[in-house]
Amino acid sequence: MAGSEQPTEFRLELEKLLAVPQKRVFAAFVDAEQLRHWWGPAGYTVSGLVFDPVEGASYRIDMQPPDGDVFHLCGTFRVVDAPRLVSFTFVYDEPDPDDQETLVTVTFEPRDPGTRVILDQGSFKTEARRELHRRGWTDTLDRLEQWLG
Repeated sequence: MAGSEQPTEFRLELEKLLAVPQKRVFAAFVDAEQLRHWWGPAGYTVSGLVFDPVEGASYRIDMQPPDGDVFHLCGTFRVVDAPRLVSFTFVYDEPDPDDQETLVTVTFEPRDPGTRVILDQGSFKTEARRELHRRGWTDTLDRLEQWLG
């Protein structure tokens, strides 16, 4: 039955509970000045930022790892529904051969005593690329939690 197999879709789904009100979490995610303080895996900094979260607008984040060269990620905002949801495309500029543009949707649900953040991203070409993003987003959400204090 060669040729009839469906390709595996690699999706990333993460959740994090933050003891902070929904509006404050959403604001940290869409305000460029706040985002530059917590975005990226542990040890990374934002060295450049074009970020205006309006539906249809493009963004670009220049990231500096602790060791190595600056790299860039970019995309377009698809949905900005304050304070409930933000959705945007995500692609590296220069992509790895195993990369493709993905769609990230972050939902912010009020929960006592704070906010449940649900992140969905996909689809990825390979499990290895999904796991790279899982590690990056896990660190990033931890940094967001620390930033919100």
